[in-house]
Amino acid sequence: MSTIDVAVLDHDAHGIPAADYAALLGRRLPDREVRLAATPDEHERYLREATVVAGKGIDAEEVEAAENLRLFACNAAGVDHLPLEALAERGVAVTNASGVHGPNIAEHVLGWVLTFARRLDEGRRRQRRREWRRFQSFTELAGSTVTVVGLGSIGETVVERFAGFDVDAIGVRHTVAKGGPTDDVIGYDDLPDALPGTDVLVLACPLTETTEGLIGEAELDALPTDAIVVNVARGGVIDTPALVDALRSNALHGAALDVTDPEPLPSDHDLWGFENVFLTPHVAGHTTKYWDRRADVLVENLERVAETGEYEGLRSQVA
Repeated sequence: MSTIDVAVLDHDAHGIPAADYAALLGRRLPDREVRLAATPDEHERYLREATVVAGKGIDAEEVEAAENLRLFACNAAGVDHLPLEALAERGVAVTNASGVHGPNIAEHVLGWVLTFARRLDEGRRRQRRREWRRFQSFTELAGSTVTVVGLGSIGETVVERFAGFDVDAIGVRHTVAKGGPTDDVIGYDDLPDALPGTDVLVLACPLTETTEGLIGEAELDALPTDAIVVNVARGGVIDTPALVDALRSNALHGAALDVTDPEPLPSDHDLWGFENVFLTPHVAGHTTKYWDRRADVLVENLERVAETGEYEGLRSQVA
């Protein structure tokens, strides 16, 4: 019989300590035993005893030793690193962090695009020089076309945030029949036809065989010269040398990248030298509400399990 209901592995998220998550779950689940596995001994023992484990990852050997485990609540959206076969063989349900990052990443995207549109970066440069000299904005968003590649929770939230700016939105996804919140939904095969009319290209898709190198020389060349490319997906979705060439030849208005290939971006990389490239070190996923949103998912799922007795049909369940 398990003596621990929920074990929180000591894996931080975006620099936020797991101890905060364990404390929050303890408050949200007063009738359950919640423990933080803060030491190697606790990690081993709690994995063996817990019914529910929350953390970034778990390996096949740990799954084998986790005698009571029924649910692994992964703190990441991607689960490719997990031993899914071993978990399935043990009948362990797996959930991910899908949906947790939508609002904050969408705000990151919108902040970049507004900076380009209103040239707020130029304003900051002139402020640093204490130079009171007027400059012109680049554009208004109203009437522009925003193409969002990937209509998962992040992509859909990006589209929702843009809705108040009267843009025309195109969504790109594998299964067109699923639809989406955009004015038009197209498949990946139709993306090349959409690029010439795209003012803002937002990449919010997973890195797969289909999306690796999705935006290369031909795609960048197809975009208008005043287009903006935003990548909050994975660095490998863009062909980096092709992007550098496009920027160097003024074939784009600019790019905003939270992810790069390679990553971390070497200090001598060409991308650092462009004033029309905004770079952040893979931080768009950070939000002070991260653990609260993770807790919402886990608490909801445990309530469902308590009602049904089944670890099926859970929110954000992937296996």
